[in-house]
Amino acid sequence: MNKTINESNSTLKQETNFAKRLWVIIPVVLLVGLFSTLIYNHYNEFSWKGFVDGFNQEFLVFFGIGVFAQLVDGALGMGYGATSTSFLLAYGIPPAISSTGVHVAEMFTTGASAISHHRFGNINEKLVRHLLIPGVLGSIAGAYLLSDVIDGDVIKPFIAVYMIVLAVIIIRKALKKNVIKKKTKKLGILATFGGFMDAVGGGGWGPIVTSTLLGRGRHPRYTIGSVNAAEFAVSFASGITFMLFGGINGWQVIIGLILGGVIAAPIAAVLVNKIKRKPMMIAVGILIIILSLKTLSKLL
Repeated sequence: MNKTINESNSTLKQETNFAKRLWVIIPVVLLVGLFSTLIYNHYNEFSWKGFVDGFNQEFLVFFGIGVFAQLVDGALGMGYGATSTSFLLAYGIPPAISSTGVHVAEMFTTGASAISHHRFGNINEKLVRHLLIPGVLGSIAGAYLLSDVIDGDVIKPFIAVYMIVLAVIIIRKALKKNVIKKKTKKLGILATFGGFMDAVGGGGWGPIVTSTLLGRGRHPRYTIGSVNAAEFAVSFASGITFMLFGGINGWQVIIGLILGGVIAAPIAAVLVNKIKRKPMMIAVGILIIILSLKTLSKLL
């Protein structure tokens, strides 16, 4: 009897350990497959001389942007797309190359971020499952529509205003002595909308999904870790869609963003555990307001 129970417990433990390893195995396999495919399809664009010449002052700028954007996104759960795109455009990189570079780089940086957050125990697996599929479907739809049907700039003012409203709610809740946790309903609709707006507007998964969940009183550590983990699938889906329709340009930008983001991802995951709840929520709110006002000022 005891032998049967022990065997059953051993089998259950092995299944649990395998399920936990999948959180690392799946992102790694997808990223290796993506990297191999990119090199195979664009090998003519790579050469040793081009590779060496690429590591210049401009590359260091893109690398620095990647580090900063990932620290913001990984520690606060939002802002990678908006932050990196704003810096690239300000530096003089054309919008088409900026958009492609950010979306392709996010496929790698969000994978590294998801693995890091899992390593440091920042993920609520149940929350990730609720966000994953709806977010992916929304991102694919948004990327397809942006490629063929609509102009993303038309929607940006509306999402910027929405972010500011959410930021005010978050800061207000952070300043309260007691934040009452409320059940978040219709997570699927929230994730679909976040994925759609992220693809269409060049950013928005974190500000929409993370802000809403934090505004409902969810714990920042597990909210940020879970939203970042789901963002890997969302970014991968939209990135593949953009690549199919638009191709790839600006390798120096992409590689700089990827290397900077991958290096910064573990640091950001550690910062989630070090930063206290209220200062983190206030920082999230202020960040959203700054980025949203910057977006509105450019559009106006």
